[in-house]
Order: sequence, then C-alpha cells, then structure tokens
Amino acid sequence: MTDLTVDRGSAGWLRKRFPWVYPNEIVRGSASPGTEVVLRAESGDALGRGIADRGFLAARVFRHDDGPLDPAWLGAVLDRADALRARVIEPRTTGFRLVHGESDGLPGIRIDWWDPYGVVVLDSPSLERLVPGIVAWLEARRRPRGVVLAHRRDPREPEQALPSARIVAGEAPAGPVRVTERGVVAEVAPLDAPDVGLFADMRPTRAWLEPHWSGTRVLNLFAYTGMFSVVAALGGAREVVSVDVSKAALDRLAANLRANALDPERYEHVVDDATKALDRLRRTGRRFDRVILDPPSFSRGPRPSSATAELPRWVAACARVLDREGWLVVASNQGELSPRSFDGLVTEGIRKAGRDAQLLLAGGQGPDFPAAVSFPEGRYLKVRVLRLD
Repeated sequence: MTDLTVDRGSAGWLRKRFPWVYPNEIVRGSASPGTEVVLRAESGDALGRGIADRGFLAARVFRHDDGPLDPAWLGAVLDRADALRARVIEPRTTGFRLVHGESDGLPGIRIDWWDPYGVVVLDSPSLERLVPGIVAWLEARRRPRGVVLAHRRDPREPEQALPSARIVAGEAPAGPVRVTERGVVAEVAPLDAPDVGLFADMRPTRAWLEPHWSGTRVLNLFAYTGMFSVVAALGGAREVVSVDVSKAALDRLAANLRANALDPERYEHVVDDATKALDRLRRTGRRFDRVILDPPSFSRGPRPSSATAELPRWVAACARVLDREGWLVVASNQGELSPRSFDGLVTEGIRKAGRDAQLLLAGGQGPDFPAAVSFPEGRYLKVRVLRLD
C-alpha cells in the first residue's frame, strides 16, 4: 500500500467523488502502475483508494473512503451495475453495456455482454489486477461461454503497442456471435474488441427513429457494420445507401442484412471516403429523406481534433443532399466536446449550406451507459435529429 498526497484542488474534486487524479496534482509520494494507493489531502485525511498509473493519469479512484479494493467491494460494485441493467434493458435485447467505467464505479473498465460472451475492456494495463475478480463474478452471475479481455488506447496517451484481445476464461467463439437489439439481429465479433461491430450506445436513437423510415431514401455515412441501414431497411425504407471506407465493414453489413432475412442486393453499398461520396452524390443530383452522420471518434483518426474540425463541413455536405423536409441524424461520441460546442458546429454547417433546421430530438447514450453526476465526461454521446427546410 502506498500513500499519494494530492494538492488542494485535487482534494476538492475527490471530495466531490471525481474518479481521476492527474500527475501534476501529486505533491508527495509515487507508485508503480497497478499499485493500490491511498489518496490523501495535505492534512493527511484519506480521500479514497485507487490504482496508480502513469501518463495521462496518476491514479484512478475506486473508493471514496479508506476501504480496501477487495473481492467483497468488487462484487458489490458489479452487483449494483447488474441490477441496473436488469431494470433498463429492453426485451429482446441481448447485447449491451454491463459496466460503464467511471460511471459505474470502475474507472477505466468497461464490460459488455454479447450473449453468451462477456468482453472486458481496459483503458490501461495497470487495471489488470482486477480482471480475475471480474471474471469470477461473470462466471458466477452470468455463466458466459467465454470471457474476452481487450485493451483500449486512450488518444491522449502516446502511441503504444497493446496486447491483442484474448480469451481469459471459457472458449473462443467459432465465428460471429448473433445478438439482438430490440429483436433486430446483429453479428458481433468479441475477439475484435473493443469494436466488436455494434455500438449499443446508439440503441435509443435507433428506437426513436423506428416509426420514421417507411418510404424514405436513406443515406448512412460512416456506416461501419450498418445497424442503422438494417433498421431502416426493416422499417420500410425504399432506398438505403451505405458508405464506408472499409469493404470488410460493408461485407459485415451485408451479413447483418441477411441475418434479418433481407437481401443485400436490394441496397447500395459504397466503399468510399464520406467526403468524396457526398460530393459525388451532390453533383449527380441524388437526394435523400434521411441522412445518418455518425463519424468515428477522434481516437480513431490521425489527429485528435480531426472529427471536430471536419464536422461543419460534413454537416453542410449532408444538407446539400437532403431533400426539403429531410432529416439529418448527426452524432458525436467525443467526450471532450461539450453539447453546446457540438450544437454550434452543427448549426455552423447547416448555415454554411444555406439551410435552416428544426431540432426534433436531442439525445444521448442509453441507460446501460449511465453518466455519474460527479463525472461530467461520462455524458459523452450527443445525438441530434434535425428537420431541414
């Protein structure tokens, strides 16, 4: 056990239950990554217990008292998260977030349930000390066929080689695993974690849009494995165009269509850059009634701010292919981008295209992705549905 003394500012945040301590806030003490630490005020008062790291964070705080990070504590935290999902997950939904990191009391740790597989994703190798306890809990409570451990690189950290996703309990899936979202089938690949092929945090938006696809022409940009394309097709869209730079992703979209008894040949799949595709569609006079713009987070691009910098231009390009009274569905999962700034970028793009708009929906992540009020960064997902003039 090691003590880390923090400055007054950090002490104030920890008393408000903030889960992070930054390196420049440590005034006394040091610890190797993975070491259990007690966080103390300069007065000596204990402010919590956590696990030390290096780089962007000096420590993640798991308890805001002086209790140990023992099996009883871990089991109680996991039981609490599981109880929430038992209440909020919709019927016929077998793929969802089971533990959402900081907002569920396990900073830097996410657990997804892709029935019958559990996937544990860590933001840092320093957190691996908790994995055996998590696996034991999963095996006792959910009896998974297998548990996958994966690592996620924080974009604020230097580029580093991370271990590949691997099975840490049970057996590996023999192929794609079929899960359902409100009855819609999606094929996921747990060993591709952290991105298995379905972004469950967008489930509420897909549910809200469900009655509004019939007879529409839909353009899905950055389509990935195409869950929006699938639900649009199931909802009676007369035209669905899906654009992604990855042919492999669009092949998986086709598999998802087939899994829902839909013929992929009825729909248009375009392997291209979104900007180039939008320009070509504009020049050829194509128009749509619904456009989905959900670009990758900055962590997947070459520059941390690239998605933000491009958003007004993408929104303007989408507006130029939207028919009158068409709907733009635009999203960002960049936690550092505030809702106000996001709305400003979207408005800038709409005005750039010479259009006006009405806001129909201001949404975010589903209840299996809760946001602790003590952790503003947890309200990361911003979704807007706008009706353009």
